Amino acid sequence: QVKLVESGGGLVQPGGSLRLSCAASGSIFSRYVMGWYRQPPGKQRELVAAITSGGSTHYQDSVKGRFTISRDNAKNTVDLQMNSLKPEDTAVYYCHVPISGYDYWGQGTQVTVSS
Repeated sequence: QVKLVESGGGLVQPGGSLRLSCAASGSIFSRYVMGWYRQPPGKQRELVAAITSGGSTHYQDSVKGRFTISRDNAKNTVDLQMNSLKPEDTAVYYCHVPISGYDYWGQGTQVTVSS
């Protein structure tokens, strides 16, 4: 059974940093793309960043240069380092892995950027 568990969210002031972590279990995740999505209040869920099994990365334009996605295939983890946070980064952040046509999601972790 695939399970994704996020951690690391919280309240941070504008300009601050947070690091989100996703621990995955139940499959061989080194084979798959892993990603982070977010859902701001009242808006649709959107892709923030993704990383392939080989380490190639993709970022939403609004986070380029501020966020960094990384993975540890030995530990089945994917992290999102978020720097220079802005109020518009406030959202619930979700870990995501697509496996054989099915989307697996974590439970989400709240990130609030506010002074």
